[in-house]
Amino acid sequence: MTIIVIGKSGQLAWELAQLSTPSQAVVCLGRDDIDLQDVAALVKTLKQHKATAVINASAYTAVDKAESDRENAYLLNTEAVGHLAQACKCLAVPFVHISTDFVFHGDKGSPYLPSDEINPLGVYGASKAQGEQLIADIYPKHSTIVRTSWVYSTHGNNFVKTMLNLMATKPDLGVISDQIGTPTYAQGLAKACIASIAQQVTGIHHYTDTGVASWFDFAVAIQNIALELGLLDTKIPLKPITTAQYPTAAKRPPYSVLDKSSLVNALPELSLMHWQTQLRVMMIALKAEREA
Repeated sequence: MTIIVIGKSGQLAWELAQLSTPSQAVVCLGRDDIDLQDVAALVKTLKQHKATAVINASAYTAVDKAESDRENAYLLNTEAVGHLAQACKCLAVPFVHISTDFVFHGDKGSPYLPSDEINPLGVYGASKAQGEQLIADIYPKHSTIVRTSWVYSTHGNNFVKTMLNLMATKPDLGVISDQIGTPTYAQGLAKACIASIAQQVTGIHHYTDTGVASWFDFAVAIQNIALELGLLDTKIPLKPITTAQYPTAAKRPPYSVLDKSSLVNALPELSLMHWQTQLRVMMIALKAEREA
């Protein structure tokens, strides 16, 4: 098998690349390797690589910038997704697409099911929602949409690494405490994507680690583990702040915990772990990388 990952520099693409084996190669293609705006060119490139499945790990993820850069957000999160779905349909290969908790409004108050109504608050969520709809219209029989949230990895830019940098340089830090969701280690998400292909899972599903947290809870855990592992030398005061105290261009869903039952049922061998357990695993790996 040759699984083609659309995306090369992102943290999920990097984690997927680590899962490559002689019998199941994972090949990551970046913007210089593939043209997402030309279906014929996409088909040609996928044929050249003898693709047996495609995972779309690319996206326009600058949530605030998307509000003023609407055209580019829709170009990558909607139009390119439709082109990928068409190309995969032409080649009759499975297509796994990564989507987001931002397709939801955030006012439900209990974990969102894949079947719940979507109602995005901003351009990023709306562009991702329309990408999902194109997949449903073009290639529903052999496509899988996996919504996730708060993704981090040892690779790339993410909340964990940003917090570590700020905690090492700031005397104190305010972190939002009224947005609730679940952190997700990209390594586990990558394994879920590969398993979905192997087991021929289709439809819309959710994947995150287990448990619930605010960004403030997440930051507290990051600091505690970092101090324990020696990634930080000094503890600084962390104070909870509200979304209103930290205005941004784009609105975020105040509650976006995702119900993972459908994917667990489809992949009974999938081992879900609590976000704090996964955070520790990632930070141990990060320490090892920094010491190497």
